[in-house]
Amino acid sequence: MLFELWKHPRPTAAVFRRDGQVVVSSHRLAKQVLADRERFSAANALDAVTPIPAASLRELTRHRFRLPATLANNDTESHERFRAGFGEVFAPAKVEALRPWLHGLSRRAAAGVAWRLRAGETVDVDAAVSSEIPLAALARLLELDVDATGEVKRFSRAALELFWGDPSAERQRELAAVVGPFHTLLRGWARESTGATRELLDSYGEDAATAALFFLLVAGQETTSQFLTLLLHRLVEEPDLLASEPAAIVEEGLRLLPPITSWRRVAKRDTDIGGFEVRAGESVLVWLAAAGVDEDVAECPMKMVPGQRGSRRHLAFGAGAHRCLGSQLSRMEAEVVVAELAPLLPRCEVVQAPVSEPNLSFRMPSPLLVALR
Repeated sequence: MLFELWKHPRPTAAVFRRDGQVVVSSHRLAKQVLADRERFSAANALDAVTPIPAASLRELTRHRFRLPATLANNDTESHERFRAGFGEVFAPAKVEALRPWLHGLSRRAAAGVAWRLRAGETVDVDAAVSSEIPLAALARLLELDVDATGEVKRFSRAALELFWGDPSAERQRELAAVVGPFHTLLRGWARESTGATRELLDSYGEDAATAALFFLLVAGQETTSQFLTLLLHRLVEEPDLLASEPAAIVEEGLRLLPPITSWRRVAKRDTDIGGFEVRAGESVLVWLAAAGVDEDVAECPMKMVPGQRGSRRHLAFGAGAHRCLGSQLSRMEAEVVVAELAPLLPRCEVVQAPVSEPNLSFRMPSPLLVALR
């Protein structure tokens, strides 16, 4: 399995078969696969990459853990309704209305980091900034009372490792012991929810509402948190990049440092991808990170040049019917954080670079330790 794709060189072939799956690295073909619901299904998007053994499954079942088709793994007619409900949550006007509040939150976080650095501390920017802000923003939009950031992060990272990582059987039991109980907590949040989650619960039941919250809490904040850590690390190492506008920096970061390096589809029938034959039922791995550095995407595809032609042509948010609902929120969060931390970052140095554990799709970098130069 192609774990740790961020360590792999970009392949020369646009499509190839590796470890029992078809891998698509071309930007043009990757976009076609993601957008083509007639030939490729999203039903396998949340399937565990490493099969979960019986003991771990029993632990999950004990907590009524279920992931029915709702958002990312929904290839049924109900997907449009699910997406429409949460689309209202992430409506551009609602997201933009958060900007002043987000600036205040980020400014306070930056001030806290600066104070600790001046006191001589080494600060984990991942914990102090990246982990806090996206979760707070998502909770505000979803009307959730989420105060226990550490607990949510422990759950979301455990879920990413359990379903997309390469854990041993013993480690899977440990992860299931985290994911299962938190899933019970999510059920409680679903029952007490308002807005889009409540409408989903009333129309489709508790399992569907809980599964939607599961995915949104993982994807809706964890991916932005990971991206912030990757981007802030790059900006501390290359402070000259901060001469560009935050929006331009963010787009180049999304193209070169996507937190989701790949995503999966399954072929519905015998078909081909750019002339490469694919059999019905085969897993198709769309290599999003490789697509971002395709020669046809940007003027200087392998270099981080904020504002260059092609910066926004990346697939960091996917494409087609399953394109990320929170793309505008994620962009805005990253822009605001970069703007608020820009005066501080050039004065910092990396004490410990973030490390990513083996995973098929998610980077999960942590921690990022910095100190004053």
